Amino acid sequence: MEAARPAGALLAATDLVKDYATARGSLQVLSGLYLEVRAGEMVAIVGESGSGKSTLLHLLGALDRPTTGTVSYRGQNVFDQPDEALARWRNRAVGFVFQFHHLLPEFTALENVAMPALIGGASLREARPRAADLLERFGLTDRAEHRPAQLSGGEQQRVAVARALMNRPGLVLADEPTGNLDTKTAEHLHDELRRLVEAGEAGNREHALVIVTHNPALASRADRVLRLDAGRLHDATEEYR
Repeated sequence: MEAARPAGALLAATDLVKDYATARGSLQVLSGLYLEVRAGEMVAIVGESGSGKSTLLHLLGALDRPTTGTVSYRGQNVFDQPDEALARWRNRAVGFVFQFHHLLPEFTALENVAMPALIGGASLREARPRAADLLERFGLTDRAEHRPAQLSGGEQQRVAVARALMNRPGLVLADEPTGNLDTKTAEHLHDELRRLVEAGEAGNREHALVIVTHNPALASRADRVLRLDAGRLHDATEEYR
């Protein structure tokens, strides 16, 4: 069964197609995909390796452009913008959490968390209170001045989640966020991600969270589970209940 279409979407992908040129010709990874995500919703996307899950996440967050189709945020097609404006929108509206953290090794945990605000034009002095609050929220106050090499894998991932929230984005995208964590640390992060969408950034449930995962325990925390297969999404929620 194709994925259901909820009303009042914060994010909508319509007829999304992504082709890649290969030595053997064009390879279609996404083929007319449809997705809607409401504010206050946590959606998990599952599927076989190589099915296009990360490709989809990159399109939803405008890290890449689709071959055809649209991605709309609050009713506006994000790809109607030129690249410079698109980069500003991405910095302001989207928070990314990657499996391998992508923390900048020469900066402290606090500076890494503050980075989206710094890229947006704020000074470190202006960004510091917000970054410190986020580190406190994730139990990392005593790690604020540590560099990534001085942090455990779980601590690095919590820094990455805090960084994703720095600019109070409406959309948080997470690609295998617990893939390199031990079971206990992964479960703790599951709880934090669930609280993010249940409470919202300031208790107003304006967030939506889309997670690509192979972890059935994390997928089971989501409001909906969608399986990516043959370039389209299909409802798999009952499989994870």
